[in-house]
Amino acid sequence: MKKQFNQVLKGAGWVLVLGLSAMACKKDLKTVETADPAALSATTTPRALTLVWSDEFNGTGIDGSKWNVDTGNPNVNNEKEYYSSSNVAVTGGNLVITAKNQSMGGQPYTSGKITTAGKFTVKYGRIEARIKLPAFQGSWPAFWMLGSNIGQVGWPQCGEIDIMEQTNTSNTTLGTMHWNNNGHVYYGGNTQANPVTDYHVYAVEWDANSIKWFVDGNLFHTGNIQNNINSTEEFQLPFFIILNLAVGGDLPGNTINNGALPANMLVDYVRVYNITGGSSNPSIVGQTVTLKGFNNQYVNSQNGTQAMTCTSATAQAWEQFTVVDAGNGKVALRSMNKYVSSENGTQAITCNRTTIGDWEKFDLVPTADGKMSFRGSNGKFISSENGTQPMTCTRATASGWEAFGINQ
Repeated sequence: MKKQFNQVLKGAGWVLVLGLSAMACKKDLKTVETADPAALSATTTPRALTLVWSDEFNGTGIDGSKWNVDTGNPNVNNEKEYYSSSNVAVTGGNLVITAKNQSMGGQPYTSGKITTAGKFTVKYGRIEARIKLPAFQGSWPAFWMLGSNIGQVGWPQCGEIDIMEQTNTSNTTLGTMHWNNNGHVYYGGNTQANPVTDYHVYAVEWDANSIKWFVDGNLFHTGNIQNNINSTEEFQLPFFIILNLAVGGDLPGNTINNGALPANMLVDYVRVYNITGGSSNPSIVGQTVTLKGFNNQYVNSQNGTQAMTCTSATAQAWEQFTVVDAGNGKVALRSMNKYVSSENGTQAITCNRTTIGDWEKFDLVPTADGKMSFRGSNGKFISSENGTQPMTCTRATASGWEAFGINQ
């Protein structure tokens, strides 16, 4: 393993993700069971969030105060790309990383890679990005992090957190942690993002006790790092962020679909939140907002006189809700001095409670399209029911009818 940063093992290059087919690996590679079973069944909801760093990619070029653009042959994992600054652009509100069938620097393909090394690091928090993947044979996009002390201790001693990796045309995305425990060890999980060629929000929530992986707000994997179990002390130090699109390599293989090139990896935003305190969403907690449903109608409190609907063409008093911090990362919605109740999913939701109890508390869960969903204490999501009937809190997952535009 090369110790220089630009030659560090990329992504999960030597990973044998649990539940997937194993590939050939170094002899010191091993796995460690590090999941906390209780954590795996815990809430999938982001905890109290305070935005501390972001790039919305709304400009016309890479923000050099936030990112480095890597160039050169990475010389790792039998990858076939040469990283070039011309393959990285910001346009249309997205970071665009393009893989091309183009020879450069002795490599048959070119692509792009950016990092925050030396410019931004994070120790604990929610790190998320909204990404649209290319998914062609030979592609290996990744959203990941490395310990910022890699230059001093090398890899895997620095630790690595792969927030999202995907290969070839599969809808399976991987989440993996790598570290040193008398040699390279890893622990990983996977989930489906159908299809990966749509935008999805990929995230980890990381604190002193665990690392949790999410896709579109749904928890799919947890790694236990409490009290440095299994020599996981690497994950109690700062990391920097990386986005790249590799072509070929040990994980996807080196059969490349040249006909799919050029191909783009699009990143709508990258956001980092502090999850140790603050409000659930600093942009809306304490604010009075409107909620627009999938049918382009507004949520109506009905002044508390009947079940709520999503049927208002315009937003007036009954369509305005104050987002109240209910503690422990949860919120309550207040309209006309009454609170929205999930009714525990047993009947249509109402806005007639004078105090905040469990049924009046909701988790804010971001959706893949940048909207927000609300999950009640029964573990179910509020649904607009597309305006065809009174709203409920009965959905197991959040999709179109469960996603609400804020102040739209």
